[in-house]
Amino acid sequence: MNRCVLLMGGNLGNVPVTFSKARKLLAERVGEIESESSVYVSSAWGFESDDPFYNQVLVVNTNDSAENLLNKMLEIETHFGRTRIAEQGYQSRTLDLDILFFNQEVIQTENLQIPHPRLHLRNFTLMPLAELMQDFVHPVLRVTIKQLLDQSNDTIQVHKL
Repeated sequence: MNRCVLLMGGNLGNVPVTFSKARKLLAERVGEIESESSVYVSSAWGFESDDPFYNQVLVVNTNDSAENLLNKMLEIETHFGRTRIAEQGYQSRTLDLDILFFNQEVIQTENLQIPHPRLHLRNFTLMPLAELMQDFVHPVLRVTIKQLLDQSNDTIQVHKL
């Protein structure tokens, strides 16, 4: 059994309803949701948007490999109307699913980087992570989530709902 940490994000449509339905699909298609953080709200990171972003961290137990998990998550995003256009960079979205951690593994492939390469730069990720697992040690940076949050230079305001 693999223990993975996922981040759900979105800012288009009825995000709380989307999150609820996405959690159900993840439980059906991926595995048991062991725990979930509160939902956090912030402004956009890396681009301008009038719509606030919602984010939540989930800890999920799965039998899938990291690659299979990624494929299932992309299918779930598509189910909720997400279209990825790489050349447009960051953009508003109905649902974004990211793998933050997969066990304690470090995975670098063409399609997948685990741990997520920017998680330590973003308070909208660090705050819900710290709520669930502040003492978890980042397998590359070798510091805890709490230490990453304490050392963060991110100035975007993040509020727990």
